[in-house]
Amino acid sequence: MVRGIPLVSILVHTKNSQRTIKNLLDSIKQQSYKQIEIIVVDNNSTDDTVNIAKAYTKKIFIYGPERSAQRNFAAKKSSGEYLFVPDSDMIIGKDVITQCVSLVKEKNEIKAVIIPEKSIGIGFWATCKALERSYYVGLPWMEGARFFDRHVFEEIRGYDENNTGTEDFDLPQRIQEKYGISSIGRIEEFILHDEGQLSLSYLLKKKFYYSKNLGVYKQKNPTHFTQQANLLSRYALFFSKPQKLFKSPIVGMGMLFMKTCEFGAGGLGYLLKKMKGYSVV
Repeated sequence: MVRGIPLVSILVHTKNSQRTIKNLLDSIKQQSYKQIEIIVVDNNSTDDTVNIAKAYTKKIFIYGPERSAQRNFAAKKSSGEYLFVPDSDMIIGKDVITQCVSLVKEKNEIKAVIIPEKSIGIGFWATCKALERSYYVGLPWMEGARFFDRHVFEEIRGYDENNTGTEDFDLPQRIQEKYGISSIGRIEEFILHDEGQLSLSYLLKKKFYYSKNLGVYKQKNPTHFTQQANLLSRYALFFSKPQKLFKSPIVGMGMLFMKTCEFGAGGLGYLLKKMKGYSVV
């Protein structure tokens, strides 16, 4: 650590991320805040992910089986006073880390920081996903923190490795339960989430897969689960801004259809997982 300037460890989990990993790592290198280290933990990629990452950091490890475990492993290999946890398909706004460090240094009660996100991508469903995500900016129950005080992260024992899929909500909620609502801060600079060329089938498969851990999340966070898993509440949110929803009627209707299908896929996976002997794969 440079005297007076805390080190920020950036924990990157990857698996077959060659399409997006270079853009993420470029955006990290272009941060206005320079006192950083990059830790990449790859889950046995079969593409060129690791070779691409080697141009940016020597701290590359192989570990799995899921992103929660990868993140916790990366934290153990890191040295920073603060931890920043992006996904491998993100592009980080130039001043994200600067704003996060400034916020936590200014307000000692803040232990974790939310960075708002925008979706970008190619095609109709990516446009629908971008519209959906735009409703969540500034909504506490739909935004998760990605920047953490290291000591608090370790005290809380990091991500729940049995809770992959909802861990971005679970960890900040556990911090808030211990330290209060003022422990979660928020900056203005955005992260771009590169969705690529989305298909509806991909979205539904992803929602079905991660629904296997919804029971764990429901048990730990029943209030948040009820709020997030209520389709009618989500519709109420979308229709609260009808001009935005129907600025492009086709996109608006597509987004509502997409979200309904996602809820259906997630609900199906959740119910099937509850059946004895059934494994969601």
